[in-house]
Amino acid sequence: MIALLLAVAVTLVVTLTGTPALIRVVHKLHYGQFIRQDGPQSHQIKRGTPTLGGVVIVLAIILGWLVSALYRFFANGEPISTTAIIVLLAMFGMGLLGFIDDFAKVRKKQNEGLSVAGKFTGQFIIATVLAIVTVLMPTHSRIPSAQAAVSFIEYPIIDFAKLGKIAALVLFIIWVNFLMTAWTNAVNLTDGLDGLAAGSSMIAFLGYTFIAVWQGKHLFGSPSIGMQYRVADPQDLAIIAACAVAACFGFLWYNTNPAQIFMGDTGSLALGGLFAALSITTHTEILAVLIGGLFVLETCSDVIQVGYFKLTHKRVFKMAPIHHHFELLGWRENTVVVRFWMIEMMFVFIGLCVFYAHWVVESGLV
Repeated sequence: MIALLLAVAVTLVVTLTGTPALIRVVHKLHYGQFIRQDGPQSHQIKRGTPTLGGVVIVLAIILGWLVSALYRFFANGEPISTTAIIVLLAMFGMGLLGFIDDFAKVRKKQNEGLSVAGKFTGQFIIATVLAIVTVLMPTHSRIPSAQAAVSFIEYPIIDFAKLGKIAALVLFIIWVNFLMTAWTNAVNLTDGLDGLAAGSSMIAFLGYTFIAVWQGKHLFGSPSIGMQYRVADPQDLAIIAACAVAACFGFLWYNTNPAQIFMGDTGSLALGGLFAALSITTHTEILAVLIGGLFVLETCSDVIQVGYFKLTHKRVFKMAPIHHHFELLGWRENTVVVRFWMIEMMFVFIGLCVFYAHWVVESGLV
């Protein structure tokens, strides 16, 4: 508990002090956000707002976990977690890809950065490396960081391992690529209003903090009663998720309407990559659809809008993603953001109820 609180405190301090420092640097460099011309006209006043805020979010999460890991190493002799390093590298890799995209936008002075092919290639490389190392790299607990399977909660729904090692690895790489691409794009789509992505991510990662803590309390081989989880390094996963909560919380101080800085693709891709990596390492890839329910709704609204328009040349929503639809209905930006946070809270609550109910049933307590 001390390690977790220490990590959260460090992350929060770094975010609260680092963000205003970054705002000053970005102002001096004139690295402002460029707003899409086809978006709501009310957003044009945000043109020039500093971006690249995700740099502080990523740095704060890494530093928070690192201080915690060093404390545990020197105080208790605990080894550095392989799984934690893998998860943080996935976040860092996606954040770096987003940074390149953001930097290209501010250099070109337009709202288009990396090409679709360039972004897809970067995501493919990062996701493929993540898939390989999570199933092949040894951990101190001798439990792989991930299982080559599609899991709802812990137990495989589709077990790739039954098809042989090579086929299992290939299929798992495809699965991880889908997850990383889906979640990074989902968080990126949600990042359209001041504080929406940061607040929603904070709530989603709070859900994963509870899940990882619970798994740590009921770890395979422990004296705890009921269902046990074969998860590698759940304490570190809980600390990383808690650091993400703290980083988003601190960033919101400067990102709420009117935003003083945007997280940019640096932040949205990093947070999406971290969310995907946590779902994979906690064996909850399908449950993640509930935990990140708001991101799923945002993505589905965009897919429906594009698909329906191609078929009929008509629109289902006034504008997609769906948060813009409610803006054009006359809702104030703050109203949309807070209500969408409430929706995400409900999704996380339902997801945690399902997670606990699954444990109760599998433990034979009903």
